[in-house]
Amino acid sequence: MPASEREPADSPSAAEPIYQGLLTAIMEHRLPAGTKLVEERLCEATGAGRPRIRQVLARLAHEQLVTLVPNKGAFVAQPSVKEARDVFQTRRIIEPELAAMLARACTPAHAKRLHGHIAAEHAARERGDRAATIRLSGEFHVLIAEMVGNHVLERLTRESVSRTCLIITLYDRPGLPACPEHEHDTLIEAIAAGDAARAHDLMREHLEHIEHSLDLHATPTSALDLESIFKRA
Repeated sequence: MPASEREPADSPSAAEPIYQGLLTAIMEHRLPAGTKLVEERLCEATGAGRPRIRQVLARLAHEQLVTLVPNKGAFVAQPSVKEARDVFQTRRIIEPELAAMLARACTPAHAKRLHGHIAAEHAARERGDRAATIRLSGEFHVLIAEMVGNHVLERLTRESVSRTCLIITLYDRPGLPACPEHEHDTLIEAIAAGDAARAHDLMREHLEHIEHSLDLHATPTSALDLESIFKRA
């Protein structure tokens, strides 16, 4: 495409890929909790101007994934132990019922989408792609909410899943998977069979297992590489 026809980096629609890039990096644990998001470096990495970067950071702050500190800048949020417990409590209230709702209305098309997602999750795990495995595991929960069709519950699920990814970066127990792989398969079986009660119970147990896998003490120390997040083809 000629340069004259390319969309300017600061056009309104240009904010979405920047937002998605940062969100994906958070969900894949490539952007550790507590990391300072320097506007100048984000501008260099994305080609966008400061107004667009600030718009994206404000959106992430609204979703409680970024903390804006006056005179200091923007930081990837660091949920406290209490906040972590509150997030899981919220998920235990919402997601078991979502699983039950989907089981009651599950169609062959729904089951096919769920199985397709799990296949991608298994493939990522088999090739050793930990970042993709983490992201897909979280997106599985969002997919259930999406298929139920309640947009308010879907938004709450998306936000709580993203916050859970931050929580895991802070409190993950080394060597112990935060999301046991077989539990998604078992949950899909219950949903596809239309067993709402079992789907409800399995989802609640699954969320409890994720919470219990955390040690609530570890803090991340990995370095930040913004350029790799927004690497251009």
